Amino acid sequence: MSRRDVISWLLALAAVGAIVAGAFVTLAALRPDPVEFDATDVTGVGWGRDFQLLDEEGKPRSLADLRGKVVALYFGYTRCPDVCPLTLARLGQAVRLLGAESAQVQGVFVSVDPKRDSANVLKNYVHSFHEDFLALRGDPAATRRTTSEFKVEAGEHHSIPVFLFDPRGQLRLIAHPEASAESLAHDMRLLLRGAPVAQRITPVVPLFSAG
Repeated sequence: MSRRDVISWLLALAAVGAIVAGAFVTLAALRPDPVEFDATDVTGVGWGRDFQLLDEEGKPRSLADLRGKVVALYFGYTRCPDVCPLTLARLGQAVRLLGAESAQVQGVFVSVDPKRDSANVLKNYVHSFHEDFLALRGDPAATRRTTSEFKVEAGEHHSIPVFLFDPRGQLRLIAHPEASAESLAHDMRLLLRGAPVAQRITPVVPLFSAG
């Protein structure tokens, strides 16, 4: 191979390298940066997949009915003197902070005390925090299935978090019950806007109960 051929070959190789490098730079620029959620990202867990319960009117409800909305799911009981009403109040405030986007968020309260929490009691209770919140209940067997699916210990407990689902119906985040309205609104807004997953490592999540 002549010197001229070698030089031509090296120049061609350099050109190809520049094109490939440029392509990687372009792809990196187009790839969205991971976002910072305030709540714990649990994307990909194999639980918290669905529920089969009744609403205030006795109508069967599941997560599929709420597809297209960010869902904020919270377990509690209406006789709770402090944590439940405070958490629901913050959830109501968080939804209002979203302004026009609030129509795309559904707050859901699931009773862990269906014996005492009648449909009418639940309806009045949740609507005192937000007029569009949905209250769900089931018989003891349905309640046990639901609490088991969400790793919640059935009964009157106070360390149950807020479960946040994206519009596709996938459980994405677990927020502490004491999370501020601003923090909840921040995460809801990111989910509404299709925020990319920051990382796929699923944390070990214990059973949620009083502690």
